[in-house]
Amino acid sequence: MSKSFEELISKANQKTLKKVSVSNAQDEPVLQAVKAAKEQNIATAILVGDEAKIREIAASIDMDLTDFEIINEPVTEAAALKAVELVHNGKADILLKGLLETKTFLKSVLNKEVGLRTGKMLSHVCVFEIEGINRLLFFTDVAFNTYPTLADKVNIINNAVEVAHACGIECPKVAPLCAVETVNPKMQPTVDADNLTKMYESGDFKGCQIYGPLSMDLAIDPEAAVHKGVTNPVAGHADILLFPNIDAGNITYKILVRTAKVKIGNVLVGTSAPVVLTSRSDDFQTKLNSIALATVIAGSITD
Repeated sequence: MSKSFEELISKANQKTLKKVSVSNAQDEPVLQAVKAAKEQNIATAILVGDEAKIREIAASIDMDLTDFEIINEPVTEAAALKAVELVHNGKADILLKGLLETKTFLKSVLNKEVGLRTGKMLSHVCVFEIEGINRLLFFTDVAFNTYPTLADKVNIINNAVEVAHACGIECPKVAPLCAVETVNPKMQPTVDADNLTKMYESGDFKGCQIYGPLSMDLAIDPEAAVHKGVTNPVAGHADILLFPNIDAGNITYKILVRTAKVKIGNVLVGTSAPVVLTSRSDDFQTKLNSIALATVIAGSITD
C-alpha cells in the first residue's frame, strides 16, 4: 500500500513503461515533469503542440528531446484533439493537459469520434499526502462534478475505489463527508450519506467500506472519533473523502494547498485511459506526481 508519493513513484517505476500524450506541451512545468518522468523511468511522452516553443523551452531547462516524439501542431484546439486521438488509438496510455484552458481540453476528451468516453461517469480524484497523516487521502470530487445526486455519488465512489485499489489499498474506507455526523432531513448530504451507508451494508458496493455521514474531523482523526463515541470502522481512518459538492471540496482543496505542507496528484477517471488534469498554475512536482498516479492506474489495467 502506497503511503506517500515517494512510494507511489516507486510503484510507478516498477510498472511497464507507459507513454504520455501531452496536449499543448509548450509549457515549462509540463516539460520539467515529463523530463523527470523519463529520468525516473516512470513514463515517456509524445509532445503535441508548437514545436518551436517546445524546443525553446526544452533548451532552457536542459532537456534532451532526442527520445521524445514531437508532433508540431501550433493551433491549440487541433493540438488538444490530436493528443486525445493518440490515446484513443492506443498510441499512448495516458493523456496530460498542458498549456490550454480546461474547457478546451475537456471538449477534446469528450469528442464523439476520437475522445475517451466509455459510458461511465467521469470524475476527478485528487490524492493528498499531508504532513502528520500516515496515509494518502483520496479527495473526490473537488474539480469536475458540481452538485452530484445520490446516483452520481455511487459512480464517484466506484471510480475513486478503483484508483485506491491501483495504489495498493485493498479495501479503502470511504467517508461521505457532511457538516454534521447525524442524519438531518433538511440537510440533503446527510440523507445521501445515510443512503450510501445502507447501500454498502446491502452489498451494493464491492472492495470498500462506507460509513456516513461523517464530519471531516471524525473521518480522519481517530482521537476525535473516540472522543465523540463514533466507533464505525471508517471513523478516524478514512482513505477516500467523498465531498457533498464542488464548493466544499474545492474550498478544502485550495485551503490545504495554500496553507498546509502537502503533496498532491490529480487525475480524471471514468475515461478509457487516465487523464492528468492539473491546473496551469500547478508546479512541475504536482504534475510529476499526477503522471506517477496515472501510470499506476494505467498499469493496474494493462500490466
